[in-house]
Amino acid sequence: MALDEPNTNDTSYDNDTVKFLVDNELMKSCGGIKIDYMDAGYRSGFSITSTIPVSGGGGGCGGSCSSGSCG
Repeated sequence: MALDEPNTNDTSYDNDTVKFLVDNELMKSCGGIKIDYMDAGYRSGFSITSTIPVSGGGGGCGGSCSSGSCG
């Protein structure tokens, strides 16, 4: 997950006041993506899960990634 500007390869999703951009190629690789915020003190952060586990490259997703990058 990263801050980014929209481009032609993205699909935009709005949830209240938060806008999510998802790269269309990533969506094909990961399938459905679920983003949750976990409030756990110093371990608080986002949890990202996908219906199709993605492995490889950097901190890739094995079904869940909080490192900030899926694939």
